[in-house]
Amino acid sequence: MGSGISKSGAEGVPLDTIKAHTDCINCMALSEDASLLVTGSDDTTAKMWSTKTDCVEDLGTLEGHQSFIQCVTIYDTYVITGSKDATLKLWDMGTMECLFTYEGHTNRINRLICTGEFIFSTSHDKTARAWLFDTQDVEDPSDACIRTFEGHTSVVSPIIFVPGTSIGIPDEKGMNINPTDKVVTGSFDNTARVWSFDTGICLKVLKGHRMPITCMDTDPKGTILYTAGQDKAIIAWDIARGHIMKPQKRMWGLV
Repeated sequence: MGSGISKSGAEGVPLDTIKAHTDCINCMALSEDASLLVTGSDDTTAKMWSTKTDCVEDLGTLEGHQSFIQCVTIYDTYVITGSKDATLKLWDMGTMECLFTYEGHTNRINRLICTGEFIFSTSHDKTARAWLFDTQDVEDPSDACIRTFEGHTSVVSPIIFVPGTSIGIPDEKGMNINPTDKVVTGSFDNTARVWSFDTGICLKVLKGHRMPITCMDTDPKGTILYTAGQDKAIIAWDIARGHIMKPQKRMWGLV
C-alpha cells in the first residue's frame, strides 16, 4: 500500500515513501516502461510496486527464497531474483507464482542480467553461470545451466553481456549463440575476465586494478570496457585486445 504522500514533485520533497519490507532493502529494478518497481530484501521476499498511480501501490509479494535477496531484474512480464540461498527464481508478475528455481551455484548470488533468451548470474562461489530463460522443455533442472565460467580466484560480482556482430545459427536445442558473443565478469581478485559465451573459454584476463572490481560498463558499441573498484580507479579497456586504453592517463582518481 502507498504512504498517501502526495506526488507534488516539489524540490527536496519525496514523491512517495514506501515502508512495507520488514528488513533491509538490498536491490531494486524498474520495468522498461517505468510502471513497475521491484524491490528485494533481507526479509527473504521481493515486492512489486506500481509507480504510475497517484500513490505507489503494493501489487504483491514474491515469497519462496530461504535467505535474503541480493539482486533482482525484470524482463517482459517476469521477475528474476537471486538470493543468499544460492538459487535464482523466475516469477510470473501476474500470478506471483515461482515458475522455476535455478540451482547450481554453491554460494550467494550477487548479480543478474537477462537477455530474454539467457539469464546470467555471478556468485560468491567464484563463478558466473548462464541459464536458459525459457525452461518449459527442461526436464532435469540441472539442464537449465548451459555454461559455467570458472577461473576467478575470489567473489565474482559485476557481469556484462556483449552481443557479437555475427549471425548465430540455432543448435539442436534451438539455442542461438553467436560465435562472437562475449561475457565480461569482474571479481574481488582484482581482475576482469572476458569469456566466449559460445565455448565458455576465458579469452582475456584484464589486470590493472589494485583492489576488488565492483562495477563495470561498456560503450554503446561494446568495444570499450570501463571498470571501477575499491582502489578508487576507473580503467578503460580495449575489449578485443585486452589492453588498457591509451594514452597512459587511463586511471582516474587513483593517487
